[in-house]
Order: sequence, then C-alpha cells, then structure tokens
Amino acid sequence: MARDVSDSTPIEGRTALVEWFEDGCKPNGPYRIGTEHEKIPFYTADRSPVPYAGPKGIGTLLEGMRARLGWEPIIDDGHIIGLFDETLGGAISLEPGGQFELSGAPLDTIHQTRDELNLHLDAIKAIAETLGIKFLSVGMSPVWTLELTPVMPKQRYGIMTRYMPKVGTRGLDMMYRTSTVQANLDFASEADMVKKLRVSLALQPLTTALFANSPFTHGVPNGRLSERSEIWRDTDNNRAGMLPFAFEDGMGFERYVDYALDVPMYFVKRGDTYHDVTGSSFRDLLEGRLPSLPGERATLSDWANHLGTIFPEVRLKRYLEMRGADVGSPAMITALPALFGGLLYNASSLDAAWDLVKGWSAEQRQTLRDDVPRLGLKATIAGHSLNTLAEQVLELARAGLEARNNRDSDGRDETQYLDPLDAIVASGQSHASQLLTRYHGIWGQSIAPVFDECIY
Repeated sequence: MARDVSDSTPIEGRTALVEWFEDGCKPNGPYRIGTEHEKIPFYTADRSPVPYAGPKGIGTLLEGMRARLGWEPIIDDGHIIGLFDETLGGAISLEPGGQFELSGAPLDTIHQTRDELNLHLDAIKAIAETLGIKFLSVGMSPVWTLELTPVMPKQRYGIMTRYMPKVGTRGLDMMYRTSTVQANLDFASEADMVKKLRVSLALQPLTTALFANSPFTHGVPNGRLSERSEIWRDTDNNRAGMLPFAFEDGMGFERYVDYALDVPMYFVKRGDTYHDVTGSSFRDLLEGRLPSLPGERATLSDWANHLGTIFPEVRLKRYLEMRGADVGSPAMITALPALFGGLLYNASSLDAAWDLVKGWSAEQRQTLRDDVPRLGLKATIAGHSLNTLAEQVLELARAGLEARNNRDSDGRDETQYLDPLDAIVASGQSHASQLLTRYHGIWGQSIAPVFDECIY
C-alpha cells in the first residue's frame, strides 16, 4: 500500500462495509489497470544494502525524487517515507527493508503502463546514480540476512515487526526481504467481481510459476524457484492464502466482509499516530469497545487501512489485486497487467478461463499452491502440467488483448507484452530456472553476477 487512507466518516455497521465495496463497482467502466512493483536498492561500491538515513540513503533518494517529479511528500513521524502524485494518483512508497515501490496510476492501456514504468525508471536512476545506488530486479534479497537488512522509519512497520513472529515463521522475511509486482483490475458488479476473483485466485499459482524469480537466499540456491511465494505459506495464515470460501455458494461482498472482520487488526491510525491494536477484532472497533482504545469508533479509513493489511493471493478492495508474482525485468512487470487484462477484461476469455479452472477442488488448488514455489511450471493439477495450462491461458489472454485492440504509436496492440511469457512457456524455464542454470554454469556458483545482470 502506497499510503494509508484518511477518511474520518464514521461506520454505522456491517451494511456500510458492504456498501463500501459496492461503491467500487463500475457498471459502465472505464475498466483500468494499475501496476505496482518493488525493487531492492544496493550500493554499487560494495553491494551492501541501503539504509534510510545518511547523505546517500533512502531518505535522500526520496527527496531527490520529490524535487525531480514535484510530487507531494508522505510524512510519517517527521520522516519522508513516500511521494504522491495528486494529478494521476500514482505514488512511491517504501517497504520495510527499503524496497522502493512504484504504485502506478490506474491507466487505460498497457502501453501507458509501459510508458509510466519507463519514466519512473529513468527518473529514479538519474537520482540513484548520483548516490551510487542501483536496484535489483529479483523477487527476494539474494544475499543479506535479516540482521543486515535496513529498517525503514514507518510506524506501521514497527507494529508489524513485533507482531509477525507471533503468527508465523516467515513474516519478517516477507516484510524485509521480498519484492513483488502486482496488477490491479476493476469489476463491473458483484457477480463480475466473484467470477474474476475465482478465476484469478485459481490462476495465481500459475502466475507464481511464470514469474518465479527468487531462487537465491544468503548467497546460495534456496531449493525453490520462488522463495518469495514459499515465504507466504507461513507468514500469517489468518490473513493469507487461496480463500477457499470464495468458491462456495453465496460468495459476494457480504462474505468477504465477514472474512475481513475476522482477520485480526494491526493498527488504528488517529492523526499522525499509529496505535498498536494487534490481534484485536475490527468488530470490537465497530462497537467502540477496543480494549486499547475504549470508546473509539471505526471510520472508513480504518476499514480501508485494515483491508490493506490482509494478504491473500488475490485481494479484494474496490478493485482486485493480483498478488502471486515475483518482480522481474521491466518486460516482466508489464507482462503481469497484460496477462490479467487480457483474461479479465474480455467476456469470452474470462468465460473460457473459468471453464479451465471451475472443476478444480479446494484441495487441488491448495496442493498446487503448495507445490509451485518448488516445482514451478513442472507442477501439475488435474493431471495436467502447469506448462500445458500456461499455453492455454496465454492463448486466452492474447485473444482478450487482441479484442481490446489498443494500439501504440507504432500500430502494435497489447499482445506484445505477453511475448516474455510465451518465451518462458516455450522453453519451460522461468527466470529463476535460467538464473540457476547460470549459477551452476558460467557464474561458477557465485552469486556476484546477480548484482550486474539482474538490475534495472
């Protein structure tokens, strides 16, 4: 999340929470796509992580971006921790370990996403190079331990850091050492949301396999293709996972509200202060009986912020967030919104994708989710390999993008952004597999080339 929401409108009850989701429906469009990605900074001189403070730290980098872009600063307890574009709605924010995130604006075409990404990378590299900083394009910090990883000065991260070890074994790794790319898409109605949620949930393990790009930890292979995805399997299972209830009869906004109400809270923000309410129930806040904030009642900002602390493979807000991918090269960053834009924004492709996955059981979907971090495209479901499924899914996405018929200045449509995924399926080798081949071959079992070859 780029920045926490500020809306002091009081919530009168559960119905208002359902209405909040309903207000996100776009029955007449326009249906836009937002893309977010994170990248891990390091100093080129010694390949060390970049702290927040200091004349060449993350804070200085943000100030440089502020001067270059003219975006509004986001301040937390006196520290600049992000930037916000009031014109288009994009934002820059910091993840807990200094991962630098662009939360892109909601845009009409993938061509615009590509241009937005290129402008962002040009701007950040212009500032970062003066500070001796570059950015890794892999899904997990490949070398540094947790102890060596910097800590960003955001109040909410302090609360989460204290809480994570109580609810899972990998929460701090998730916070401080992973990087993802995410695509956000609209829905027209409640029924449209349900269908898109089911299709995208079922296909998130395939997404993980296609975008797998985190095979190294502590300088050596970690035994998986997506360690970032593996980490999520034991981060906090009360707020993560494949949402099996989404496939049950009666799924809709009310059912998701009930799920979200039962996910323990992290914080309540009042003014500039984050109050630690970890483990507390949002139901208690609704009723004004939080033990740590007696009498305090829930507002719409509390609800929006709480939803942003829930981490399923696909997250529902007033849009749907695809959360299964490791970050990768610029071409892979634009491939994710192209994949789901093609699948979800064309009725024929969406229907056909649902036909592919609707027969899978909750157990099959979960087994696939558990297998993919290790097996990638070699994992199977319903007797079929993911690589075979990927061919079918990419064909549907390509048809959907062709039907959109959005052309760039060279006359090319959005199918061009699927080319990197087609290449992966043709070879059966994700970027993680390719990196491992290089590690055991021309790299001579050294991790050092990552810092030269896997950068923006």
